Amino acid sequence: MIKTFGTLMITASLSMTALAGGTVKVGGEAMYPTKNIIENAVNSKDHTTLVAAVKAAGLVETLEGKGPFTVFAPTNAAFAKLPAGTVDGLLKPESKAALTKVLTYHVLAGKYDFNALSKLIKEGMGKATIKAVSGGSLTFMMNGEHNITVSDENGGTANISTYDVYQSNGVINVVDAVLLPK
Repeated sequence: MIKTFGTLMITASLSMTALAGGTVKVGGEAMYPTKNIIENAVNSKDHTTLVAAVKAAGLVETLEGKGPFTVFAPTNAAFAKLPAGTVDGLLKPESKAALTKVLTYHVLAGKYDFNALSKLIKEGMGKATIKAVSGGSLTFMMNGEHNITVSDENGGTANISTYDVYQSNGVINVVDAVLLPK
């Protein structure tokens, strides 16, 4: 079930609810549009693995920066889908470069909410390819009328499960899988 509140789309089966003043709950906690990506993400119970990875990669300061950034934020469940040992391996100090590449593959320079992505998909005749901060490309396609899927360069896909979580320096869209660069 999908409900629309202005430009904010909410899927009822997700852990996201609209609060007064445009504030949204993700992972059971309020995400405030006046706070930056990191200030909000550290409060989401669904994104503890992502936050740990961002800290290990040394990306906290970057994602606290001016932006705007769009972050496709994998949930803990998304990280759990990776082969056993993958996350632990990436979090090791000697894997910092690989971890940084994976994480920055989930970040776009600019603000890409549902409306912006769906417009680009329509203009691209069903697909939109956007360069990630890592240098790789992500491809976006509609999956039904109100859902967007993201494909990585290896053919892996993720569904955006929560859209348009606005931050002071961009927007977060929650995804159900970890996207992997080549």
